[in-house]
Parts: sequence; structure tokens; C-alpha cells
Amino acid sequence: MNRRDFSFGLMAATGALALPQTQDKLRVNGQRLNQHLAELAAFGKTPEGGTHRVAYSDEDLKARKYTMELMRAAKLEVSIDAVGNLVGRRAGSDAGLKPLMIGSHIDSVPQGGSYDGQVGSMGAIEVAQTLAEANVKLRHPLEVVIFQNEEGGTIGSHALAKGLTERELDLKTNSGKTIREGIKFIGGDPGKLASVVRRKGDIAAYVELHIEQGGILHQEKINIGVVEGIVSVNWWDVTIEGFANHAGTTPMNQRKDALLAAAKYIEAVNRVVTSVPGRQVGTVGKIQALPGAYNVVPGKVLTSLGLRDLDAAKVKMLFERIQTEVRQIEQATGTKFEFKQINETPPAPTDERIRRVIADAAKQLGFTTKLMPSGAGHDAQEIYNLCPVGMIFVPSRDGISHSPREFSTPDDITNGANVLLHTLLALDLAK
Repeated sequence: MNRRDFSFGLMAATGALALPQTQDKLRVNGQRLNQHLAELAAFGKTPEGGTHRVAYSDEDLKARKYTMELMRAAKLEVSIDAVGNLVGRRAGSDAGLKPLMIGSHIDSVPQGGSYDGQVGSMGAIEVAQTLAEANVKLRHPLEVVIFQNEEGGTIGSHALAKGLTERELDLKTNSGKTIREGIKFIGGDPGKLASVVRRKGDIAAYVELHIEQGGILHQEKINIGVVEGIVSVNWWDVTIEGFANHAGTTPMNQRKDALLAAAKYIEAVNRVVTSVPGRQVGTVGKIQALPGAYNVVPGKVLTSLGLRDLDAAKVKMLFERIQTEVRQIEQATGTKFEFKQINETPPAPTDERIRRVIADAAKQLGFTTKLMPSGAGHDAQEIYNLCPVGMIFVPSRDGISHSPREFSTPDDITNGANVLLHTLLALDLAK
């Protein structure tokens, strides 16, 4: 089943969701789901109340063991693939159909929160357990996948979509291990990674439940975010060359102050990005002045640029406008800028028909919805290369994420899991 065939099949499932009455009444066990989240958070719990569970750490290994137990309790056939993803499978009633995939990740950023990725992972397992307890057998095979090391570069999902290079395998991670070492540590086999790679069309669809990580849903008091796509992520290292000289003897009008040029550049980035309508963002997130002394005019500055938007053409336009500003700064300050792009992740739009299924499911469950982009990267951004994808957001209190203060209410989490459940049931109707 290719992307086109599945999309045409979805057309029959979008309108009114004609689920059988027994399925229409299905709901997840919210108390159990939130209890599982609390138990998972104990692995790597920090004094501040957050989670420090980086991929390939001892805490990660313990959390993975706990998660596999939950997957087995949900009547899934559980295995660890060669890259170390946890894969829970259940056969469908039609052997000719491709699997429907749900899931997320359970690793955290250093000193992070207890909801990012974890809500989607525990939510997916809860959906599988709800189906098992109600004796509902999907037509499609079901795969619940807990991807490894999402926070360190969507490693597990990238391995499925494109494979991992030798250079990537030798990269160091926050655990102190290389990715290659980490894969062995969690039970994978770096020598068999080719077996993990999926072909386009091998999966019918992928849907991921996630906390928003921003504050829009919480601020606007909206229950469910229907994600229209994951933005492109573009990063540049920026070097500004001036001339280091004595701070006491060099007149102001004779300086080539790289830090002054950097200040003008930072202001210009903000001005350019906010000068056009839209939801694009631009960030200068790091800066270092050299040589870094009280009595020396800064001769060099190491800084950065980050641009994100769903529209790659807009990102290109913004970058070109920033370059125009930079040329004027160079002329005014006697400095020279160099931009070296270090990351270019293209946007990943979600499937329009899956969006409608999610929105219809939420509406029938009595929830308000908002179509919105994801400003953060997710495993769905990788799986997009294999099949149609959809994402469901639930509110993050005060828009806080990657922090011990990250929080989503038990009710919001339960709501999101119920939307995931009913989205999955509706997608299963597709031919």
C-alpha cells in the first residue's frame, strides 16, 4: 500500500466516522495511563521533580525494561530491533494490509521533564491495552514503537527511515557512550542495522501523541492540537572577524569591534524575522567573544543562527534578508561575517486526511481543536519519509518543556490518548 493508495482509502474514513457502536464507546483507562507515567518518571527522577534519563544511561535501560513489561501486559509481541527500538506487534485480521504504527520515545534531555515523549509512549501502550481488553482486533496489524534516543537526534526513527552512517554511529552522546556503544548497551546489534530500514509504503500510517511543548493550547484553553506539520530546522555557525586591539589606546572610530557587529547582527535577526507575517522563528542562541578580556577590543565572535518554519521557501527568504543586513553591518563596522550551515532538516507536513481524522475524532469526543505547526522536532519527522503521518498535541502548562517544570494535566493526557485511540480506529477503516 503506497501513500497514494492509503490516502484515497482515507477519503472514505473522513466525513462522519462510522465506527461500530462497540468501538465508538471505547475509552482508555486514564487513571492507569497517568499511573504508568508516574511510575516511568521514577527512573531518573531529579530533586527538582523532573527527569534525567538520557539515552543509553542506566536509568534509560531500567525504564526500557519497565516499558517492555507494560507492552507485554497490553498483549503485544515485544522485541528489540537491531538499532534498539522497542517494538510491540499485534496481528490484524487482514494479512494483506500494512501495519498502523503509533508510539514515541522515553529518553529525556539532561535535567528535563517527565512528559516529553513519555506521554506519547505510555499513551500508545494504553491504547493497545484498551483494544486488548475490549477484544477489538484491528484489520491492520498494529505496531507500537518506542524509539530510542529521540532527544539525541531521532536516532531510532532515523535508522528506520534512512539508516545510520558509520560517522553517526561514532558520535558521542550525553551518556558518554557513542551511538554504536549505546545500541549494544540497550540490546541492539550495530552490525545488523540494515535489517531495521523500512521501505516507503511498508507502513500504512504513523500517528504520534505528544505534549505541545509550547503555550498556545494552554493559553487559548484548547483541548487538542492537530499538527499540520513539523517545521524545518536550519542552523548556521556564524564567525565574525574584526581586529583585536588595545581597548585603552584604540580610538572608537578606528575600531573593528567584532562584538559590536554581533550586537547589530542579533538585533537585525530579530527585526527581519518579525517583519513578515507568520509563525516563523529566528534565534541567535550562542555567542563567544575572543579574546575575551577587559582591555582588548574583541577581534572575533563565534555565534549562531537558527531559522524554523513550515515553509522552506520562507526560511530561504529570511536568510537572504539577513544576509543583506549583514553586508551593511560589515561595511559599518569593518568586520567580516562567515556563515557555515551545520543542519538543514526539511519540513515534514502531516497528511491532510489524517489531520481530518484526528479533528473528527476529537470533535466527536467533545474536544476543541486547533490546527497548528510543531516548532520542535519529533520521530514523526523521520517516519514522514516512509508513510503518511499525523500528530496529536495536548496542552503544556505555561508552555514549559525540557524543564523539570514541564507539566500536562492528567485530564489533558487522557483526552489525548482517547483521540489517539479513536484516530487509530478510524484509520483502520481505510481500505
